[in-house]
Amino acid sequence: MGRRHAISDADWDRVKDLLPGQPGQHGGVADDNRRFLDAVLWIARTGAPWRDLPDRLGDWNSQWRRFDRWAKDCTWDRVLTVLQGQAQAAGDVEWVVSVDSTVARGH
Repeated sequence: MGRRHAISDADWDRVKDLLPGQPGQHGGVADDNRRFLDAVLWIARTGAPWRDLPDRLGDWNSQWRRFDRWAKDCTWDRVLTVLQGQAQAAGDVEWVVSVDSTVARGH
């Protein structure tokens, strides 16, 4: 598979233990989490509809249902929170808030 839209090995190592489907968790072990993340990245980077997902990334409907399930059960939020915390602890993130008068008017 081409690596253009795939998650890098370094990024995969950062997120793999944060994802559902780990041994010992309720439900089945997700052996294809990496392929699923590659599918999500492909959709995000191309802007294509889920129905256009290449076959090498799995059945589009199965991947979309997992994406939707993870959104509804806040899996994406939990992963983002952990990754942001790790980046902040490492000093890799600077939180900047910018207010523009065209957005918020003060009286």
